[in-house]
Amino acid sequence: MSLQLCPVIMAGGTGSRLWPLSRQLNPKQFLPLTDDRSMLQATLGRLEGIPHAEPILICNEQHRFLAAEQVRQLGRSPDILLEPVGRNTAPAIALAALHALDREEDPMLLVLAADHLIQRVDMFHQAIEAALPLAEAGRLVTFGIVPTHAEIGYGYIQRGANLEPQGFEVARFVEKPDRQTAQEYVASEAYFWNSGMFLFRASRYLDELQRHAPEILASCRQALEEGHRDLDFIRIGTKAFKECPDVSIDYAVMEKTDSAAMIPLNAGWSDIGSWSALWDVSDKDVDNNVLHGDVLAEATSHTLVHADHRLVATVGVENLVVVETKDAVLVAHKDKVQDVKRIVDQLKGTGRSEHFSHREVYRPWGVYDSVDNGVRYQVKRITVKPGAKLSVQMHHHRAEHWVVVSGTAKVTNGDKSYLVAENESTFIPIGQVHALENPGRIPLELIEVQSGSYLGEDDIVRFEDRYGRS
Repeated sequence: MSLQLCPVIMAGGTGSRLWPLSRQLNPKQFLPLTDDRSMLQATLGRLEGIPHAEPILICNEQHRFLAAEQVRQLGRSPDILLEPVGRNTAPAIALAALHALDREEDPMLLVLAADHLIQRVDMFHQAIEAALPLAEAGRLVTFGIVPTHAEIGYGYIQRGANLEPQGFEVARFVEKPDRQTAQEYVASEAYFWNSGMFLFRASRYLDELQRHAPEILASCRQALEEGHRDLDFIRIGTKAFKECPDVSIDYAVMEKTDSAAMIPLNAGWSDIGSWSALWDVSDKDVDNNVLHGDVLAEATSHTLVHADHRLVATVGVENLVVVETKDAVLVAHKDKVQDVKRIVDQLKGTGRSEHFSHREVYRPWGVYDSVDNGVRYQVKRITVKPGAKLSVQMHHHRAEHWVVVSGTAKVTNGDKSYLVAENESTFIPIGQVHALENPGRIPLELIEVQSGSYLGEDDIVRFEDRYGRS
C-alpha cells in the first residue's frame, strides 16, 4: 500500500451477551477469547503489514488503565481518547477525526472495532487495498461481510451499482431481520453483513457529519477544546460530550450520504457477539464441543464449556453453553444465548454487582481478588506490580491487616515507613493515613483483612495518587 493509514480503534461497549466472562469493568474487547491475546491486542496485531500511523484508541475512561496496559504489552503507544460516557459510534469517530486532523494533514482513517475476529488477515489487507481508491475519490467506504448463513444478529447492507475499480454503491442499510428475511437476503447474494468497519478521509467524514448531524460535530469540537492530557490519555470535556446525541455512524451519516460505498470482505469475520458465535469460530473436538479449562465431558455434544477456576463436568447434554467464573455460572441453550443480556438486565435491576465487575478487579497498580466477606469483615488477595504504588489514603470506617505472602512491601503507616517481608504482617488502624508500595522486582502478593462498620470501595480518601485518581 502506498498510502499511510491512521487506524481508529473503537474499544467501547460492555459485551453483555458474553456475561459472565464479560463485565462492565472488563468487557470482551479486553478478554482473550480466541487465542492468548485480547481482542484489542489481536486488532492491533492485524495492522502489521499495513503502512500506518500510530493508532487512535477510543475507550471509556473506566477502562483507561486496562487499555493502556494491553497496548504497552505490545510495545505500542497510541493516542488514547477517553469518553466520560458512551455516545455510540458517530461521536466516537468524530472525536478521532478531529484529533487526527490536529495530528497530521487530512489522514485516511481506517475505523475498526476492538472486539472483532478476522481469521484471514491477508484477505482483510486486500479489502483495504481495494477500498483505498474509492476513499481517495471522496467515498465513505464500509466493508460488507460476505454472509455464510442467515444470521439474525447482524444488520445488512444491500449492494447497489458497481463502482470502478472495485466495490459497489450502497443501496441501503437494513436492520437485523427475522429468520425468513435473513434467508431471503442470503439467497439473493445482494446483501452483506454490516461489519461496522470503515475507510475514509477525516475531512470527508466531518463534512458529511456537518451536513447530516451538525449537533454531533459541534458537541465533539467543544468536548475536545475543553479536554486535556492526563498521563498517557486525552480526556475530553465531560459536559459537552454528555450533551452529544447518542447515535451510530449508520444513522447519523451512512444511511443519509450519497457517497457511501461498499467493499465485500470474505475473511472469516465475526463480531463474537454471543457464546454461540464463539462456538462457531472455535476449534472443536470430535463431538463438536469447545472445551476451555478443567472440563470433563461425558456423552456431550455441540456444547461450549468455559471453566475458569474449577472442574466443570457435563453428562448427557447437547447444544449447551456452560460458563464458570469465580462468582457466577451460566447454563444456557445455544439457541437462546442472545437472551443472556436479559440476565444482565436483571442483575442491574436488583442492584447486584455481578454485571459490573468480576471477583478479581484490575487496577493500574495490579489486581485484587475478593476472597471472602461477611458482616463487618472482608478478605482480599492483593497483587501489586513491581515498582507500583497504591494511593496515599485513609478510611473512616475500616481497619486493615496486611499479611505478605510473597515479595516485599514498603508500608507507610502514619508518620512511619518500613518494609514488611514474606510471612510478616502489619496493621492499619481506622483513620490512619497509609500507603502500600512494591519496591522489588517481583510481584508483591498479600492478604488483606478488612474489618469495620462499612467496607465499600468508596470509603477511600486519597491524598496522593500517581495515577491521577481522585
